[in-house]
Amino acid sequence: MPEKVTTDKVLIYVVRDGKLLVFRHTDYSYEEVGIQVPAGSIRPGESPQDAALREAREETGLTDFKVVRNLGEFTYDMSPYRWELQRRHVFELELCEPAPERWTSQEDHDGQGEPTLLECFWIPVEAAHILQSGQGALLGRLFFR
Repeated sequence: MPEKVTTDKVLIYVVRDGKLLVFRHTDYSYEEVGIQVPAGSIRPGESPQDAALREAREETGLTDFKVVRNLGEFTYDMSPYRWELQRRHVFELELCEPAPERWTSQEDHDGQGEPTLLECFWIPVEAAHILQSGQGALLGRLFFR
């Protein structure tokens, strides 16, 4: 069995009017990749907070976010999909600009390879148990200050 690598990631919860901002990959089925919140890798020298803001912008195509608070961190084992332990830093962000109920976006991967096509939309927070790969693990913390 391969040795597991530990990576630092961010997960982003953006809630508006009781709904959570999520996306799906338009080139893959729900069965393959599920519904996700904005998330991604922390770059070398980048703070988790800055990574959360960058990933939210990159994946949604929206630009005006602010950090509300750090909700904590946890470790998630991605195996057998990937032999990786993800140390996930979870942030609540506020979207400070209008956004439709549903829109398309793309993640460009810093110009490396083909862009990933995304469809962003809002779901009731109460339905967020459907998030893939344990992404909803700290959603309950949104309701406690």
